[in-house]
Amino acid sequence: MRFKRASAVAASAVLLGGLAAAACGPATAATSATTSATAACTIEVGSITGAGDIATTAITASSPITAKRTTGPHLFAPGAAKIASTWTTTLGVGGEDTTYGDVILNSTLYSGFFGHDSTGKPTSGLKAQGGGYNGYKAIDTSFYGGRTVRGAQYRLRGDGVLYRYNPDTRESSRYTGYSAVKTMALISETATYDTFLATTNGGALYTIHIPANIKQAPVVKKIRTSTWQGFEYLVAEKCGAQGTLLAAIDKESGSAYLYAVGHANGTATVIKGLGKVPGSFTDLVYYLHTGEGNPPLFGE
Repeated sequence: MRFKRASAVAASAVLLGGLAAAACGPATAATSATTSATAACTIEVGSITGAGDIATTAITASSPITAKRTTGPHLFAPGAAKIASTWTTTLGVGGEDTTYGDVILNSTLYSGFFGHDSTGKPTSGLKAQGGGYNGYKAIDTSFYGGRTVRGAQYRLRGDGVLYRYNPDTRESSRYTGYSAVKTMALISETATYDTFLATTNGGALYTIHIPANIKQAPVVKKIRTSTWQGFEYLVAEKCGAQGTLLAAIDKESGSAYLYAVGHANGTATVIKGLGKVPGSFTDLVYYLHTGEGNPPLFGE
């Protein structure tokens, strides 16, 4: 979990109920994005293959787009992986490295790690966190390491219930109204809120803004109203001061598309389609692979 790096209800109900399509698509919504968002940023898209192996594809927003795939260790039983959180790599003072994150295998949530010790010997491990995770759509962990250190674990259940838990304070929240969400990706982790970018089964694109104060309800804002339904996974990484580099993956066609997303601001959000990513994207699970020293996400 990423804590290791430092040690509106009504709107939600609208998101639940199937939205009518409108005319604005992701690639045509804007003709340009901010300079910082279209710079040659790179996103590392982690994945788990059908055989249970780890892989990473480094996608760079150059012209043309480049993608370099590397393979990692075999960690899981073939076909067992369902969804995964962000996985984070940390480097030790003795030359060791560890990459850690969460994954649902069949119906059980695990925390896991892999890497190398100071002698270069491979290390790995899995620890069960609990069962009953059939049909979950997304899991992730946010982290903010500024003056106010905070973070939260998120779990989106198949029936549209979004859970948030803070392991430090042991506070938990439960939000209903997200059954229309198909997939989502974390794009902001700040001192006072987290934000997810989410697609719906009907093809809409929304932000889900979740205040750190558990007494405040999430605020859902429409970004686009159609054409996003074909993507099974969104993977997002910070690009520039306030932008997001977004990889959207269509497993049915084995394709991925890259977008530069400006700082999220409802329907005024600038989105520029950068094009199709070279290569095939048919692995079981996709997620963000990031580094422990990277700055927190700030896409909204």
